[in-house]
Amino acid sequence: MSNQSQSQYAPAARVPFIKSPSLRVPRPVELPPDIHPLPDSVTPYFVYPFTLEPHVLTVEAARRSTLAAHAARREAYLRAREEEKERRKRDALRRIAPGFEPRATPLVPTKRFSGVPAQASEAGAEGGGGGEHRRTKSVMEDLVDQLAAMDSK
Repeated sequence: MSNQSQSQYAPAARVPFIKSPSLRVPRPVELPPDIHPLPDSVTPYFVYPFTLEPHVLTVEAARRSTLAAHAARREAYLRAREEEKERRKRDALRRIAPGFEPRATPLVPTKRFSGVPAQASEAGAEGGGGGEHRRTKSVMEDLVDQLAAMDSK
């Protein structure tokens, strides 16, 4: 087998080897003069300074209280924001249906008091509408009268 391996590479031995001029051998590495080897034991380097313990604990307590205050403020802000959304939604619904409350019972229609007495409206219809025109109450006056009626009960 050794005879076979020599014969296999024998033609390659006659090929000339040319070194590229762009390649060069790197310079040997020089160690700095102040380098020192590691000691036999590195445990003296791992000494924990217990003088930092009170400082770390004080800073940690302050950090936790600050985080708790920020979390409480954030929760209050989110709660206020949700309440504001609900209030705006209720206001929008009240513009469409005054007196509507989503959590309350359904609205029941009530008979409103009209500002025109029954006798005057009948007389105006019989007389052909040629009589004097009576001013009807505004919505605000009607509301005031209803509140006064509720207070008197």
